[in-house]
Amino acid sequence: MDEQSSAAATKKSGLPKLTASTIWMINFGFFGVQIAFTLQSSQMSRIFQTIGADPNKLGWFFILPPLAGVIVQPIIGYYSDRTWAPKLGGRRLPSS
Repeated sequence: MDEQSSAAATKKSGLPKLTASTIWMINFGFFGVQIAFTLQSSQMSRIFQTIGADPNKLGWFFILPPLAGVIVQPIIGYYSDRTWAPKLGGRRLPSS
């Protein structure tokens, strides 16, 4: 496929056409990231105990970060949507 027809196909559907091998490699890469994250998470309670955390209170170390994210991320998103900087790509508002 030449560059112009690829651009036309992308413009028509809004999404680029990806080959099966490209999709497979993207999924395989994300699988690797998930494995690495799981390996890291599996050792966190031992790391927290090593630095002196009470083993009976370790649950808080795992529940508080996601809860903080649920509160903090929408606030950051709200303010970033109201910031306009052409160098950084502009606003995250849908075009009409």
